[in-house]
Amino acid sequence: QGQLVESGGGLVQPGDSLRLSCAASGLSISTYGMAWFRQAPGKDREFVTAFSWIGASTYYTDSVKGRFTISRDDAKNTVYLQMNKMKPEDTAVYYCAAKGPYQRITPRTRDYDYWGQGPQVTVSS
Repeated sequence: QGQLVESGGGLVQPGDSLRLSCAASGLSISTYGMAWFRQAPGKDREFVTAFSWIGASTYYTDSVKGRFTISRDDAKNTVYLQMNKMKPEDTAVYYCAAKGPYQRITPRTRDYDYWGQGPQVTVSS
């Protein structure tokens, strides 16, 4: 049974940076599609970015392109989300998710098998 444990949430000011970590156990991130989603108050959970298990393919939603970067450390079985130039509209609960093994990445929440607990990220001055 897979488990995802996230860390790194908090309160930052507009323009600041923050890094989230997602440590996986019971599954290998090298064979799973790993994604980050977020959910703002009163809104649906939305896809942010994902890392395909095939090669180094990554995908980003338009609103975070050029600001957010997903990366992975297979030796630590951990996925990261580096968030730069943060904006108030980035405020949300951020969820790490895993899909697989050997499954294609999709932006649909229902396609993912495992979820982290979702740390709160708040961007406010």
